[in-house]
Amino acid sequence: MTVFVCGQEAEDIWCGIYDAWMSRLGHKNVRLEPEGRDRELFCEYRQVETDMDKATKVIDSIRQKLSEELYEIVYRAALSEDPDRADKIYRFLIYAFAIGTKVVDCLQIPEVFEVFRMVRFLGREYTHIIEFTRFSQMEEGILFGRIAPKNDLVVLVSLHFADRLPGENWILYDCNRKKASVHQANKGWAVVKADSAWWQERLNKKTDEEIYENLWKTFHKTIAITQRTNLKCQQNMLPLRFRPYMTEFSSSGN
Repeated sequence: MTVFVCGQEAEDIWCGIYDAWMSRLGHKNVRLEPEGRDRELFCEYRQVETDMDKATKVIDSIRQKLSEELYEIVYRAALSEDPDRADKIYRFLIYAFAIGTKVVDCLQIPEVFEVFRMVRFLGREYTHIIEFTRFSQMEEGILFGRIAPKNDLVVLVSLHFADRLPGENWILYDCNRKKASVHQANKGWAVVKADSAWWQERLNKKTDEEIYENLWKTFHKTIAITQRTNLKCQQNMLPLRFRPYMTEFSSSGN
């Protein structure tokens, strides 16, 4: 068995698929794995180098030989939290190139079902994130928001807010992956690495809205009817893991 070791970004996964496919070793004789796993005996390991030319070839093949819809499906699967997503996407594409776009109707095939399972879970979390994301205004007038999704949603969520807030300068920071999307008013946005001291300073900085946030929390507590409090229902509607990044529940304005 030859194991192709690749990174976890979408571009890394496309390159891993390219190397495994072009190795001509046979689909049953290759496997894709993320970096950092313990190595097995009797396996040959090959490190996948990220190359945008290879990634582009895979993307173009999916779009031109299959469809835009199928590319959207596998792209979302590549953003999943599933650590085995690279190999699962590879197995899905084997069937997709063999039987064409009809593969979307073949959920009885485990490799197809797994990809749609990842996409379905990602879609549910995406809906929660765009509903619960909060922005605070920094001293410079920049809107700053934080998210911590299980799936890699910063690109999809940024597309949503670029459409909703096109005239604002804003930053959306992914606390789990230490990266952020930076949007310039009426222009565009880009995703950048955000693991430097500058970002940590921004995360700890006070916002102009802190006084209003405290007033809102006080108002929220004042109008609450204790007898009608239903914590279980609240947690079903608003899971606890989203609350640290929401103005209503955070301990500070950040």
